[in-house]
Amino acid sequence: METQNLTHFKTLVAKLPQLKQEIGKVIIGQQEAIDEVLIALLAGGHCLLEGVPGLAKTLMVRTMADALAMQFKRIQFTPDLMPGDIVGTEILEEDHETGKKFFQFNRGPIFANVVLADEINRTPPKTQAAMLEAMQEYRVTYAGTDYALPKPFLIIATQNPIEQAGTYPLPEAQLDRFLLYIKLSYPSEREELDVLRSTTGTARPELKTVLTDKEILELQQLTRQVHISDELIAYINRLVRASRPQDSPSAFVKQWGEWGAGPRAGQALVLCAKARAVLNERYSVIPEDIKTLAYPILRHRIALNFRADAEGITTDRVIKELLNTVTV
Repeated sequence: METQNLTHFKTLVAKLPQLKQEIGKVIIGQQEAIDEVLIALLAGGHCLLEGVPGLAKTLMVRTMADALAMQFKRIQFTPDLMPGDIVGTEILEEDHETGKKFFQFNRGPIFANVVLADEINRTPPKTQAAMLEAMQEYRVTYAGTDYALPKPFLIIATQNPIEQAGTYPLPEAQLDRFLLYIKLSYPSEREELDVLRSTTGTARPELKTVLTDKEILELQQLTRQVHISDELIAYINRLVRASRPQDSPSAFVKQWGEWGAGPRAGQALVLCAKARAVLNERYSVIPEDIKTLAYPILRHRIALNFRADAEGITTDRVIKELLNTVTV
């Protein structure tokens, strides 16, 4: 990292524990998921959040946006949602001075810093695809005109793993656009008891703004300057390549895998490992960063064959075998 940036970097990084503390005022438990969402924000990517109803997915995202003073919008995905309901549409306006009529673009809810795409798998592929350009290019094109999205820009999509009737599974091309695939688990007994105590009374915690939009953008730039050794980059490359059945040294992957992760997974692992180092107030990547993030980065980029589905083999189990096979 450049010397002139180090002092400023330390000042910004020192605010991250404060940010987690503010989020913790509202969200009890789910620390791993909160860390992964913040990692996606620092790395400049997007998240797919999966969990059963009632695990505070929406509240988590809204609370993070409030602690960052970022504009937040929530889109409830339904079977009748249209692309124009997300990106916006043109409306006919009239100039009251000249009487001339003209079309003006009315921006949709995608134009916000943090966008919650709630139950994204409940809307048809046509509407799901409307988010692809926004997620990848950070802009929206309508009637031949490009409209830049605000920065920082983070999409967090949610889906319910229980109810699959009437849903539209996300195509692989769109799944790959998500930097992390985060799975929420049930809270522990103690955490759930704290939830019952804190959410059924009149007290409402007040959140303080910890980081501004400008500071988040600076952190995103500084995150890319975090040091990662050539050995760890080579380890990431071998790990990703080992997820492909035709190239894998793992017999387990060859037996159960259909196809593996592409180069984008390696890029995601490098960036997210750097972001996790920043979140833990470090200035270089360690192997633990890579091993921890292998699960949310690879689980939606690996496809298993039909025999694996029949035997109950999950992608997380394949990733565990990969980590055991490929060493640093």
